[in-house]
Amino acid sequence: MNRLEHTEHLDRKLIDELAQVARETVRDELREQTRKQRRTATLYAASGATALYAGAALALAVGLALAIGLPGWAAALITAALLAAVAYLLRGAARPSGSRPTPTSEAAPTGHDHVVGGSAPGAPPSGLGMPYPPVPPVAPTAGVPATDGPHAAQPGAPRQDDVNPEAPRR
Repeated sequence: MNRLEHTEHLDRKLIDELAQVARETVRDELREQTRKQRRTATLYAASGATALYAGAALALAVGLALAIGLPGWAAALITAALLAAVAYLLRGAARPSGSRPTPTSEAAPTGHDHVVGGSAPGAPPSGLGMPYPPVPPVAPTAGVPATDGPHAAQPGAPRQDDVNPEAPRR
C-alpha cells in the first residue's frame, strides 16, 4: 500500500511538471507571435505614413503644374476637386457589393415583406433549409380579436376562447 501512495505522488509530480512545461511553451510561443505581429503592424503603419506623404507630394505637384497656366487659387481648387473625386471612387470600391443600392431595392417595400437591407433570403448559404420559420401574413392578436381593420377575426378562424389546450393537435 505504501508503494501505491509513493507511485501516486510521483504521478502527481510528473503531471505538475508536464503542465508547467506546457504553460511555458505556450507562453513563449505567444510572445514570439506577438513580437512578429507587432513588427508587421509597425511596418504597415510606416508604409501608410509614407504613402500619405507621397500622395501629398503628388497633389502638390499637380497643383503647381496647374498653377503654371491658372491662378494659384484655381489650381488649388481643381487639385482639391480631383482628390475628392479619387476619395469618392476609392470609398465606393471599398464597399462590399451587397451594400450598393440597386434599382429593385431602392423602392421601399410595404407590408410584412419589408426586410431591412433588401429581401429575405430563400435559404441560408449552407443549403440546410430555412434559417427561421415563415412569417404569417397577419400578426397574431394577443387575446382579444379585433373587430375592424386588417387584423379582424376571419369568420372561419378559431378565437382565443375556442382553443382547448387539452385537445389533441391536428
